[in-house]
Amino acid sequence: MCIALFTGPQAVCLMLSFLSRCGLVLLLVGALLPRPTLAQTPGTQFGFAFGSVAKIVQGTDTLAQAWAGGLNTPQFSSIDLNADGQPDLYAFDRETTRSYTFLNVAGVGGVGRRWQYAPDYERIFPSDLSSWALLRDYDCDGRPDLFTYAPGGDIRVFHNVAGANGLPTFVLANNQLSYPINNGFVSNLNIGSYNLPAIQDVNGDGRLDILTYDFVGSTVLELYLNASTGSCGGISSFTQSSNYWGQVSPCVDCTTFQFGAGATACQAFRPLHSTGHSVLLLDLNGDGKLDLLDGRDNCPQLTRLLNSGTSTVEASFAAAGASSGFPSAAAPVSLPVFPSAYFVDANFDGVPDLLVAPTMTDNSLDRVSMRHSVRLYQNAAANATATPNLSLTTDGFLQNDMLDVSEGAMPAFGDIDGDGLTDMLVGNQGDLVNGYYRASIYYYRNVGTAKKPVFRLVTDDYLGLAAAAALTPTVKFETLRPALVDLNRDGALDLVYSVYNGTTNRLNYILNTSGAGQAVALSPARASYFRPQGAAGTGVLPARQGDTPAFFDVDGDGYVDLLLGTNDVAEAGGTLRYFRNQGAAAQGNIDNLFVLANNDFGTLRAAGARPSGLAPTVADFDGDGRPDLLTVDGAGTVRYYSDFRSQGSSFLERTELVYNTLSNQYEPSRLGQGYVLRFAAAAADLNHDGSPELYVGTETGGVISYLARRGTVLAARPAAEQALALSVYPNPTTPATPTATVETAQATAVRLFDLTGRLVQQDAALLRSHSLSLRGLPPGVYVVQATAADGTRATQRLAVE
Repeated sequence: MCIALFTGPQAVCLMLSFLSRCGLVLLLVGALLPRPTLAQTPGTQFGFAFGSVAKIVQGTDTLAQAWAGGLNTPQFSSIDLNADGQPDLYAFDRETTRSYTFLNVAGVGGVGRRWQYAPDYERIFPSDLSSWALLRDYDCDGRPDLFTYAPGGDIRVFHNVAGANGLPTFVLANNQLSYPINNGFVSNLNIGSYNLPAIQDVNGDGRLDILTYDFVGSTVLELYLNASTGSCGGISSFTQSSNYWGQVSPCVDCTTFQFGAGATACQAFRPLHSTGHSVLLLDLNGDGKLDLLDGRDNCPQLTRLLNSGTSTVEASFAAAGASSGFPSAAAPVSLPVFPSAYFVDANFDGVPDLLVAPTMTDNSLDRVSMRHSVRLYQNAAANATATPNLSLTTDGFLQNDMLDVSEGAMPAFGDIDGDGLTDMLVGNQGDLVNGYYRASIYYYRNVGTAKKPVFRLVTDDYLGLAAAAALTPTVKFETLRPALVDLNRDGALDLVYSVYNGTTNRLNYILNTSGAGQAVALSPARASYFRPQGAAGTGVLPARQGDTPAFFDVDGDGYVDLLLGTNDVAEAGGTLRYFRNQGAAAQGNIDNLFVLANNDFGTLRAAGARPSGLAPTVADFDGDGRPDLLTVDGAGTVRYYSDFRSQGSSFLERTELVYNTLSNQYEPSRLGQGYVLRFAAAAADLNHDGSPELYVGTETGGVISYLARRGTVLAARPAAEQALALSVYPNPTTPATPTATVETAQATAVRLFDLTGRLVQQDAALLRSHSLSLRGLPPGVYVVQATAADGTRATQRLAVE
């Protein structure tokens, strides 16, 4: 449901949003404002747009695609996305069913070409793609069409039709490719759910044919020749040319095949895995016949099979032409699981290169590293038709230009080193390191400025949590979800992290022993965890893998509460649960700080069911001075609940949140969906402009950055707030005048907060004039909050230089 923004007179708001996700506490700093109502157009409606205010540096590299969200199992194709005559790049990630689009643009300073992530073009592609998606031109119009999986293992095809400004649009042309069988019957061309076919001209007649393993057991290759009429053919008719093409059959062992017409087909079953294969045809030895590159599930190799037959159609393979040392024995393809190959120009020289990437559907069984898993083998051949001359050039194509922590990323923000700049932590689901699959926290220190943040990677194992876990490798240490929050109200950030040990999930915490404004001092030896409150069946703190915490003062009592996204079903309740901070009575007993207040907070539902994998965050995204709730779930859906504290028991949501420049509309998020997906959200005002950005951690191990789009300004403040006549001067202050005077028309108490929402100092005395000493405070923007005896509040920004 769409929620609108702002009616009535408009005025600039002097309130500041405070950030809550991962420990940046959002405080209600203004009086109650009229509740937002439905906006009608993108010009006035609030939403987000892909963009960033921060750079990321790893080693000596500034990441060109830092906030693209990572890659796990991409399938690559070429297409001109923006009708500029340059071949752009499309990637379909099998694990998350997410489409990625990269434009071919001029390099830095106009030198050469480079890939530029351009997510607005992702809307071109159907949102219900799954399993596989390849772009191939079936009607020779120069516009590649979309071949993809159809439910049940069939193949459906979308025709690429020129839309507005020549941009591609995909129109369903055939929902089920078929071929004739005996007695006039027709059968659907079924390849199964896990095979990846070769769609290319096999017999040299200019028409696209299809080569695939059989859908039953993937034991034999089947060739379907295009029988469509016309010089280029189409997709109207296919015939099965062979149901044992090449007379080759794979065996259980990754490098073993049976060859010959009289050979018995192997049984290719592998425990806990599919029998899926990927195939690609290339002339690898220059004899004019297409050879086979074969990748299979649960195997690291890409096997080369040279065609010794009389033609490609009459192909024949023998043991002498089979090799798993491709493209060379010295540097063979070796990916953790199920390599698939794609022949596209990746380095802008007009000659197609070989991209190899894993293509499994999830990593829950394999538990391998998904970092640096996309390999580029550059083709040094003289032209596009010459025999390929391949060598490994890049280990981590595109991935090396992104923040990528393997899988299941979750960001958290706060000042770690005490320099007044916001740093970043990123937890992950896990990564295979030295043979042990474990989670860790990446620490990125902000080495930029208050207005231009730059994150530099310091360590991929902050506090040595993963190294410590490796000492007991029989115990799992996975799904690490961090948050930074001041738990004990001492003005310093503490660390909370949700982590799964294979049996249960705990919300651990480490109290910071440094003072406010200093570099954090966290000792894992001092770690403890939040204890369940109440007996079983009464809504105790869940302990389910993937539990995701967010901290925010829900009831406005000055103590941070816990909002927990959970899949727990052992206790009655929904996906989002609200645990209230017990306040002063529990400050000396942090283990028992939180008690259940609402076991189905907001009654959040997705199509009538509880959304799974929910991760919440809170911030004043729309700039109305009131906290908003934002969630992302395991289906990749981002939901926004404006001013959630003033809503009823069932929160009203909005999902059309991401602005697309091509459509000039707000659209739902397109983060993908799949079997086991983990997303997370965080808010941070990294450039101190008073408008928090949204950061979404993805299943593919990256983080996507969105900027707020605010089409309106706020209505005038209520009369009661105006009556306080809050005045703060001098503003800004300077090192020469490190004191600010706060004056109000009636007696008020005064509190000063920094941008993390932490209390910097306060004067509880009810006075009309207060003097705030700012000596020693790091430069930045702060907020002065004045509160009268009747609870009326006014706020104003204060710049400290």
